[in-house]
Amino acid sequence: MNTDALSALTELLGARLSTKRADRDQHGHSETWYAPSPPDAVAWPESTEEVSQILKICSAHRVPVVAYGAGSSLEGHTLATEGGLCLDMARMNRLLAVHEGDMQAIVQPGLTREELNTELRATGLFFPVDPGANASLGGMAATRASGTTTVRYGSMRANVLALEVVLADGRIVRTGSRAAKSSAGYDLTALMLGSEGTLGIITELTLRLHGQPEAVSAAVCAFDSLHAAVETVMATIQLGIGMARIEFVDEGVVEAFNSYAGSDMPLKPHLLVEFNGSPNAVAEEARRFGEVVADMGGADFDWATTDEARRKLWKMRHAAYHACLASRPGSIGLVTDICVPISRLSQAVEETRADIAAEGLVGPILGHVGDGNFHAILLLKQDDADELARARRVAGRMAKRALALGGTVTGEHGIGIGKRAYMQAEHGEGWQVMGAIKAALDPLGILNPGKLVPERAAP
Repeated sequence: MNTDALSALTELLGARLSTKRADRDQHGHSETWYAPSPPDAVAWPESTEEVSQILKICSAHRVPVVAYGAGSSLEGHTLATEGGLCLDMARMNRLLAVHEGDMQAIVQPGLTREELNTELRATGLFFPVDPGANASLGGMAATRASGTTTVRYGSMRANVLALEVVLADGRIVRTGSRAAKSSAGYDLTALMLGSEGTLGIITELTLRLHGQPEAVSAAVCAFDSLHAAVETVMATIQLGIGMARIEFVDEGVVEAFNSYAGSDMPLKPHLLVEFNGSPNAVAEEARRFGEVVADMGGADFDWATTDEARRKLWKMRHAAYHACLASRPGSIGLVTDICVPISRLSQAVEETRADIAAEGLVGPILGHVGDGNFHAILLLKQDDADELARARRVAGRMAKRALALGGTVTGEHGIGIGKRAYMQAEHGEGWQVMGAIKAALDPLGILNPGKLVPERAAP
């Protein structure tokens, strides 16, 4: 970053701009296997107007800008691969308004989903999208996040009504509204969701809320085979049983759970399920699910009957990545996901499992299988180039398998750096259209360069 840009940013932000090595390093690493890539400086804006001024300065000096939320993304989204400025949104973390009658909340992007739900407890409302990590809501929107509750409540796409966004040249635009629907022109809100910070910086979100369920019931059940567990998921969805969550974990994940969380689950594939609704509805759905499990040969059915037991169950599930890392001390993770039609889920999981074994890798499998989305956590020795190469081959074949089965190379992790190589295969000419949109909104290419869209010549 040139001295003129640094000088202008320092004048604007004072101590909220840092070039210290510790701050740069903190914002330059990834949750998974990608090499560190620190920015030249880190800024902590406190308002939309400041974000606008920052981007005007960076545009004038052609400084790359990478937005940063909680840093929990898995495909290198926040790595400053071309240096420049990291825009840490942590100080823009307020709940601005709650419209209880409309079941809506207006928030700043640095607020996390757990913080929002803590604030909402007294209202009887909650925000349902749960990717596991306590991610920032701005980051969740930028990656079009989903998670364990998507099968019932939908992803961020279904739960964001409107946005405030600062474009690369500093213009502030609002997309969408608080109305339940609109047919007024292009859907710019949908365009920004999943754009991974390449089209603009999100500075405000209007979110759809849901009523806290009157009754909640959760359970785990074991199966003798991966096939039986996945077929149970398919049967449950096809029968229209109203699941709030339905998660799959294989034996490798179960073994990690037992060691990391002190559980005593049998070393078999398991489903973790939850039902939300009225007491009668929950009881009926649970009964119907139990019949499916029995038909599929499931066993060791264990109901989490208290709030404490349910929280413990889902806390364990959300800690799966760290539990798996701990199962192979000193390892790093190459974590990849695909999403396929429900009817092809069993085939995709079984072929992936066989592929991991054939490459001689350790790779537990788990996922939000209620919507056909699953993950492989490939555990690699530090600095082992051969294992990394084998893991990347597996990840590449997973992506190609997903496309061959009518699916997508990523159901929720996003593209970032790691999945960019498969965009042409998935989207064809549509990927070039994405590049054209990027060029129109960010002609200098300063917003999160090197991610998501095709490379293009410098203007």
